[in-house]
Amino acid sequence: MPLDCLVIGAGPAGLTAAIYLARFDLKIAIVDAGNSRAALIPRTNNHAGFPGGIAGAELLARMRDQASDFGAKVTPGVVERLRKTGDIFTAYGSDVSWEARTILLATGVVNNRPNMETQVHDVALARGLLRYCPICDGYEVTDRRVAVLGSNTHGVDEAMFIRTFTRDVTLVAPDGDHVLTAAQRKKLEEAGIGILDGPCGSLRIKDERICIPVPGGAMTFDSAYPALGSIIRSELAIMMGAEATSEGCLSVDSNQRTTVEGLYAAGDVANGLDQISHAMGEAGVAATSIRNDLAKTMPMYR
Repeated sequence: MPLDCLVIGAGPAGLTAAIYLARFDLKIAIVDAGNSRAALIPRTNNHAGFPGGIAGAELLARMRDQASDFGAKVTPGVVERLRKTGDIFTAYGSDVSWEARTILLATGVVNNRPNMETQVHDVALARGLLRYCPICDGYEVTDRRVAVLGSNTHGVDEAMFIRTFTRDVTLVAPDGDHVLTAAQRKKLEEAGIGILDGPCGSLRIKDERICIPVPGGAMTFDSAYPALGSIIRSELAIMMGAEATSEGCLSVDSNQRTTVEGLYAAGDVANGLDQISHAMGEAGVAATSIRNDLAKTMPMYR
């Protein structure tokens, strides 16, 4: 018999949905590629209920344990393709497939990384020298010296956001000269934000600071924020004809339904805030919608 729901992705959204679905007594499976962004968070202080913060990997481990308590276990794997025949989806991995009445995509996004060696990147991230989310941890750079790697509207907006926490902000173009309008330059200058052309060499750690090589010499900062965009992992849904924004975020209704019947999305893959709390809230909505939508066509009583 087909699953009631296949959850693709085991980050905060996928695991929250799995807990709900399992406690709704539905037959589900969870498949995960193992690259949740949450696992990279050294410590989040925005997640309510954890005074002192909690590491992303620990939060995911706790959520996996909680899902497992209700029979929802995570299977490692990558779903490469979805197909729908009638009312049934088939999800294809490299050597396994699943059939399900509904699919919940919680595949998230992948950040575009700056120019630096992987090992240096991971150490810098763990030490707070490299940060990806000013909403999450802008508080931690209060009155510190901060670089924003980026240009155009995205880089300007991120630099302006961080400027609310510290006066010492520099916008660094990673690939060469900045691409800024006269209005953007004026906005940055009025806020006291430095403007530094690139290109940047490979970032490194020097004396417990992040070092950014630029044509005029190497600059050091307490933290650097890459504002380089991200890759939204929505390709499975888009291949099925689901509507998405120009950036690739899936369009969903108030119940987290995509434009493909039976296909739902929650977390960063959908158009939203890119926050753990928001992803978990969307997952609760999606799981409840899946349960209620299934109840319209199949009995839910024992």
